Amino acid sequence: MPLIVMSGFPCSGKTRRAKELKDYFEQSSKLKVHIVGDEALGVDKNSVYGDSQKEKNVRASLKAEVERKVNKDDIVILDSLNYIKGYRYELFCLIKHTQTPLCLVYCLTSHEESSLWNTSREAAEQYTQDIFDALVLRFESPDSRNRWDSPLFTVLKDDTLPLEAISDALFKRKAPPPNQSTQSQPLSSANFLYELDKITQDVLMAIFNAQKTSVPGDLISVPGATEKIELTRGINMAELRKLRRQFISYTKMHPTENTGQISNMFVQYLNKSLH
Repeated sequence: MPLIVMSGFPCSGKTRRAKELKDYFEQSSKLKVHIVGDEALGVDKNSVYGDSQKEKNVRASLKAEVERKVNKDDIVILDSLNYIKGYRYELFCLIKHTQTPLCLVYCLTSHEESSLWNTSREAAEQYTQDIFDALVLRFESPDSRNRWDSPLFTVLKDDTLPLEAISDALFKRKAPPPNQSTQSQPLSSANFLYELDKITQDVLMAIFNAQKTSVPGDLISVPGATEKIELTRGINMAELRKLRRQFISYTKMHPTENTGQISNMFVQYLNKSLH
């Protein structure tokens, strides 16, 4: 069953729209609808969004909850900022693996409108102005040209939610097909794990060494890959090793039959994770 991803500035009407969607689908299709979001987790917004590690943990918890809830019978709505394109890409990969339809609802407001709505809330529910401004500054707007942001429904504050169009996009459209990087396949090579370990380690060392003579904006070539690493900032070895462990864990569960694609898959994963 479908996943609906909400996105927008803080205080842009995402929760109101999520409830509209829940009411509509429960009445029109009699399906059960789950809303997963910051509110359900009891998140202290200013504490979480003021600490990058806490924020990463919350995003991981939301993604895990979505993964648990997605099934063949229910609709899941992810009601959070979802402002990082790399995170939306992770959700897209999740639904490709489960072969579940997805759409994104973007609540588009101006900085001024959302800021006014924020200050009109009860004090306990407000973002501090510093946190609010920082989140708006970091916001990466959805773009329908990206497959992970499509189909995209952009809704202004006074718009009527296009409920039928959203329903059609979810129920009359095929789920994205799984691809090599997401489809579960049997191990076809006895040395797959050895190759996975060796190739990813070689990529890490290539990036680490290349940074000694590179500057942000450079493209780094790595062994065995036709794609290049987009170096947008300095990356320390601890962060690279963490991403390598995550990639290995996922790839062990969903191995590719063509080990020659591991380098490109890892480069794609790093480019999405590091932006």
